[in-house]
Amino acid sequence: MKQDVLESRMDLTNHASKISQSKLMRGSTVDKYPVILDNGRTIVFISDKSRESEVRAKYEKQLIQKGDPFSEI
Repeated sequence: MKQDVLESRMDLTNHASKISQSKLMRGSTVDKYPVILDNGRTIVFISDKSRESEVRAKYEKQLIQKGDPFSEI
């Protein structure tokens, strides 16, 4: 069985060149802008850089409502 796995890896039909570009992009951070929150504890990737202040405000509001679990640390 190990032989089959190795042969599968070597088979060119299993390589990424045959996979469509849209499938390779799923969940990717390509063309995204990182927003670092909570002193580097949380990173959120957004596609529209102009929304950074809105994302920061939403995050801060959620922390206030739920209470910051790291505030005692």
